[in-house]
Amino acid sequence: MSTPTPPVVRTERIGSTLLITLDRPEARNAVNAATATALAAALDALEADPTLRAGVLTGEGGTFSAGMDLKAALRGESPEVEGRGFGGLTESRPDKPLIAAVEGFAMGGGFELALACDLIVAAEDARFGLPEVKRGLIAAGGGVIRLPQRIPHHLAMELLLTGEPVDGRRAGELGLANRVTAQGQAVAEALRLAERVADNAPLALAAVKRVVRAADGASDEEAFAFQREQMKPLMASDDVREGMTAFAERRPARWTGR
Repeated sequence: MSTPTPPVVRTERIGSTLLITLDRPEARNAVNAATATALAAALDALEADPTLRAGVLTGEGGTFSAGMDLKAALRGESPEVEGRGFGGLTESRPDKPLIAAVEGFAMGGGFELALACDLIVAAEDARFGLPEVKRGLIAAGGGVIRLPQRIPHHLAMELLLTGEPVDGRRAGELGLANRVTAQGQAVAEALRLAERVADNAPLALAAVKRVVRAADGASDEEAFAFQREQMKPLMASDDVREGMTAFAERRPARWTGR
């Protein structure tokens, strides 16, 4: 009898948060075709379940992700999912908030997975880097595009042009990380942050993400026009009425996502 292949991505429900764990510690959670497909499936599960409000992405074995699995790539495997980019995430547009909990290395594509998340929690000794220029490449999974949007231009260019990494403390100083924790505490802090996010109205959270994405690079006129379209269904929702009623009655809101 053949031994079942262990999953390369694990999921665990914790309250209203889905904890998604890259589980290839022997390869420092490098992303091969199976990992990309499994991560995309986990994100689909998060989006499809109305009782889940946020996701936390992390890696097993004290490492977030070393990026693309070069051995698998040499065998012809692609670490991308069509229409969804590297790891099934970097070009996807999930509506629900996603938090990266980074321990150890987040290098190359691993850093790009973190950049594709909405929030980042980093252990103080984590390592973030985009070393692609050292291999004759560029960080094409979103690194070259997103890093200059996240931190000042010249600091982003230094990381992109030198390929040198920064630790979690420096990531916090640069504004890359929302929270910086002691070693081994990134997941716990990310789950606490997810819980705070999940206290809010799910339709509003999704609308925030859509407006932020649409406003990036758009004119004020275009951004406000898109925002007005997003506000119409929001203002007609049960959640808006519930939020106002709960405020008036001085009680926690009971969101339904409708």
